[in-house]
This record gives sequence, structure tokens and C-alpha cells, in this order.
Amino acid sequence: MDLKQGVSTWWEAITAGFGRQDGLEPDAVQLLLVIGIPLVVTLTPGIWRFFGMFVTFVHELGHAFAALMTGRVVKGISLNFDHSGQMNSFGKVGFSATWSGFWGYPAPGVLGLVLITSATQGWAPLALSVGALILLVALIFIRNLAGAMIAVVTAVAAQLVVVFLPIESISIFVAGLGTALAIGSLKDLVKVIRVHTRRRHIQQSDAYILAQGSSLPAGAWLSLFALVIIGCALFSAYILYSASTMSVG
Repeated sequence: MDLKQGVSTWWEAITAGFGRQDGLEPDAVQLLLVIGIPLVVTLTPGIWRFFGMFVTFVHELGHAFAALMTGRVVKGISLNFDHSGQMNSFGKVGFSATWSGFWGYPAPGVLGLVLITSATQGWAPLALSVGALILLVALIFIRNLAGAMIAVVTAVAAQLVVVFLPIESISIFVAGLGTALAIGSLKDLVKVIRVHTRRRHIQQSDAYILAQGSSLPAGAWLSLFALVIIGCALFSAYILYSASTMSVG
């Protein structure tokens, strides 16, 4: 297969996702896959070391999308192998800076809810195709070598999934990815709370930075993070259970 054929095959796979299929109604085995595999991925240190980088990527993309929503200009995104990252933007101070600063930690949980909802409503192929395109576009914002490596691997993996994942497995994959992101978001929430309770590297915390630029203390921002993240996780669990065949009868 030459480059032209490869691009054509990729684009056909992308566009094939712009349609609807039957929504996921997981039976006991499928529900075990959708929940069990993400638990292994997020709770096994060796695997989390790598998947956590993707969660950080989503975290920083959350900042970037929120910044763009308020008219800020995104200068770039930096990612590191230790799960840290930074999104730089410029624009008016005040609401836009606060809005973009808030939507980092909640972003994986929100995306997880979107993916799970998409899977149960029949839009898993669309979610997969759009996600793959977004990850490709995001490459232009990366500004450091480690970030480029993380972003390229993530983007390539997304394209391979779109092209080679069997159509019958897409809904399960998307729901599982959503579950993994929801759990990852909860893990990062616990991590940032520990940063504040132990007061170590607190200056790097989004909650601390938001407190410096607003009238709310860091504790209030942590509470708002928790409200959104836990709310998304609970709603995701409710959607999965409601869609499952186990909830019938």
C-alpha cells in the first residue's frame, strides 16, 4: 500500500464514523470489560505510567479548549513524562483566564462522560473519528520534545484504532476509554488534594493559581473540581448501568 492509498484508507475510516449505529447495551461480560479493563489500566502503576500521560494530555487540551471558547490565543502546550504539563495562552485577564484555568482537572471526567454517552446512544464511531482528528490537530500546539513524543504516539494510536478496530468493538472500546478517563480524573483529583494537604509543590497546582487570580481560596476551587469530576463519574456510572441489560427487570 502506497502513501496515497494509505491516506485514502485512513480518510474512509474517519468518514465512516460520521454515522450512527446501535447504542451499546452491555451484558454482564461487556460491562465487565468496560469497567474491569479500565480499572486494571488506571490502578496498575506500570500501565498508569503511560496512560496517565494521555490523561494529562486531555487535561491540557481542556485548558486549551476553554481558552479558545473565550477568545484567548493558545500559544502552546507542554507535556512531560512525569504526568505534568502546561498550557500557555494570552488574552484579557479576568473571566477568560479563570475559565481556561478551571477546565483542566475536570476535562478527563467530562470527556469520559461524553464518550460513555456516545457509546450508549450509538455515536461511538463519531466520537472515535472526531477524537482522532482532534488529536492530530493538537500536534500543532505542542512546544516541547517530551510533549511531541507523547502527542505523536497518542495521535498515531488513535488513527490506528480508527482504521483497524472492528466495527462491532467500537462501542465497547469507546465506553471503556470513557471509563478509564473518569477513573483517571478521580485519581488526579486525589493527587491535587494531597498536594494541598501536604503543601508540597503547591505553587504548581491549578487550584493555587486560580486562587491567586480570584477572590476564591484554593479550597473552594478544589471543591468545584470535585463537584464536576465526581458528578461526571456518578452520571457515567448511571448511564452505563441504565443502558445495560442487567438493569432490565
